[in-house]
Order: sequence, then C-alpha cells, then structure tokens
Amino acid sequence: MATRWIDWPQAWRIIASRYPPINLFERLTPDPAVWEALIALEQMTNPRLRDEMGEIALVPPEDRVSGPGASYVMASFTHVNKKGSRFSDGTFGVYYAAEEIQTAIAETVFHFESYARDSNDPPRMEDMRVIVGTAAETFEDVAAVEEPYRSELLDPDTYAAAQPYARHLRDTGSMGVVYPSVRSSGGTCVGAFKPSAVGLPRQERHLKYHWDGERVDRYFDYQQETWIAL
Repeated sequence: MATRWIDWPQAWRIIASRYPPINLFERLTPDPAVWEALIALEQMTNPRLRDEMGEIALVPPEDRVSGPGASYVMASFTHVNKKGSRFSDGTFGVYYAAEEIQTAIAETVFHFESYARDSNDPPRMEDMRVIVGTAAETFEDVAAVEEPYRSELLDPDTYAAAQPYARHLRDTGSMGVVYPSVRSSGGTCVGAFKPSAVGLPRQERHLKYHWDGERVDRYFDYQQETWIAL
C-alpha cells in the first residue's frame, strides 16, 4: 500500500457548537498511564464526567494526548459514532480534518443535510465551531490505490468498501488515511486513527449553517460578519 507524508500547517475541522469540549484532557498529567486512576477520582465528585469524557479505554495510553486543545482531538476517539463513517465501522473513532476550510465546510454541510433530512427538520439554524490544528504524519494514500478499488473507497453513496479497508489499516498499525474529498472537488482530507497523529488544535471561528428545510443554502461567518451562499 502506498503511503504519503503530509505536512499541513493548518488542518481544518468543524463540529457542532452545542457540544462544548470539556477541559479534562487539558488538565491531566502528561503521563497517560495514570489517567484511569485520576479520572476515577474525579468521577467521585463529578458523576456526569463519564458521559462527557466518553470511553477512555478505547485509546491506548501511548496514543493519548494532553494539553491545550487536547479535548478536541480525544473526543473523536472516546465518543465513537456507533453508526460509523467512511473510515470507521463504528467500533473505533477517527479524527477527520481537511487541508482547506472550504473543504471542511463542504464535508460537514453534506452530513448536516443528511441528518436534517432523516430527522425531517423544519427550517432552522445551527452554530458550528471551527477548529484548526496541524497534520504532519505519514498516512495511507487512498488516491494512489488502483482502480476500480479507489472509486469503491471513495463512493459518495456507500462506505461498504471503505470501512473494512480502514479497519485493516488500523489493525495493522496505520496512523490514518489521506484522501481526496468526496464532497469538494480538488479538496483533500485526512482521517487519523490515533490522537497522536495530529497536532493539538485551537478554536478559530464560529459559523452558522442555515437549513431551509431541504438543504443548507448559506452559512454565516462570524469572523467576516457576513452570510455566504452555497
């Protein structure tokens, strides 16, 4: 399998603002081997911590990260989407990010629309949090996979081929995948299988997605103080 070294000074990720990160992973000791004991002690006085923190056992001690911004990364691996995603079968977490903010917007707008349609949501708006970190690592290069398998991995309508492919890579120690965006032509994304595969991000700005009952037709950029049509 072909690999590719990437060195992105900015790796963009967008998440819903209604899920504010806790700062537990910022406060923990740099020695991840003792995290379980420290977390257990904190849970004695904060019983809600288990739900907020997720399943720390899903992340091996050697792959854990701490410090400013760590919760943004760790949450992707301790709060697993049981329905799965392109490069996860629902049993492990993946940290997705894009090389360009517009690619991150296109990717998240697609998934926002899918959720809103499935829920039959009326017109509404949703605040989104933009976080930006770095990515400097060797990843499996999906673009280098031969056809027709590459098209199967990047199928816009199904993850049937991509999920077992990713499961095999993760089980054999891969740090993650770099791949062409399926929702933004010319864009590039990464899917990291370990928290240590990406740099600790920071909050960059907020956006507001406008769902008109059928699609996200525009978004408000709080930094630019303007609505942008899609």
